[in-house]
Amino acid sequence: MAPLPKKKHSRARKGGRAAHHFLTKGALSVCQQCRSVKLPHRVCPTCGYYKGRAVVDVQDPGVQVAEVDEHAGHNH
Repeated sequence: MAPLPKKKHSRARKGGRAAHHFLTKGALSVCQQCRSVKLPHRVCPTCGYYKGRAVVDVQDPGVQVAEVDEHAGHNH
C-alpha cells in the first residue's frame, strides 16, 4: 500500500506551488530583409531569408536554395 499524507495541504500551499504554472508570451523578432514579424531563430515565412541569406524559396516552399556552405567539412 502506498503512503498517504497525514494532513491536508492548505489552499495557500497549493496556490503557492501552482503560482508558477502560467503561460508566457512567445518572443517575436523582426526580419532584417523584409521587416515582417517572425519567430526568433527561424526562417522568415514571408521572404525565406535567415541571417541575411536566402534559405527557402517562398514560391516553392519545399525547395531549399542551394548555396555554398563555408563551414562544409568542419566538425563543430
